[in-house]
Amino acid sequence: MQNRNEDSHDILGTFKIVSNKAEMNLIPRNPDQLIEMLLYRHKVLLSARTSKNPGLFKDKNNRAGETYFVDHGLVKGTLKKGYEYYQALKHPFSRAVYMMFMVSEIHPFLDGNGRIARVMMNAELTTADQAKIIIPTVYRDDYVGALRKLTRQAEPSAYIRMMLRAWKFSSTIPGENFDIMRSYLEECNAFKDHDQAKLKFRFP
Repeated sequence: MQNRNEDSHDILGTFKIVSNKAEMNLIPRNPDQLIEMLLYRHKVLLSARTSKNPGLFKDKNNRAGETYFVDHGLVKGTLKKGYEYYQALKHPFSRAVYMMFMVSEIHPFLDGNGRIARVMMNAELTTADQAKIIIPTVYRDDYVGALRKLTRQAEPSAYIRMMLRAWKFSSTIPGENFDIMRSYLEECNAFKDHDQAKLKFRFP
């Protein structure tokens, strides 16, 4: 995109990961592998943003509003501890939404944390031959609100319901033809802002 070189490369980096079937069929088998995969995927995703240290964990603390994320010196240890809970989960959806929240909550990088969290989530589903989860633009406020509620109030039910709804919707998206897929998403108001239209979920 003209005059948006870094944004353009972010999109290309994301596509390079999620379009790679071999890469998206990899999930961590131990905590060290989890760390290696996060660093590699982040390096690809943010290759154009050298100021954000692509492929390196954050070297200073970060926050979003009143939410303070894990101290930069505790990132590796928190990921390793979080892996213990992850490996106890068996259902692909459970593993996916847990992985997404864990990475998002730790916020291990200076930038790109949401994207890398969703990549890790969808790798869990791809590996299990399940539909991936897409968060449409119109659903962003619900997504952020549910994440915030889990973070600030330790209330997981809204997050689980939100992700399950997004998963069910994503499973209905036809993926064989780009034009058909785009028309379907437009019909569902997927590209609109939250205040413009409520997403109309369609099921087979």
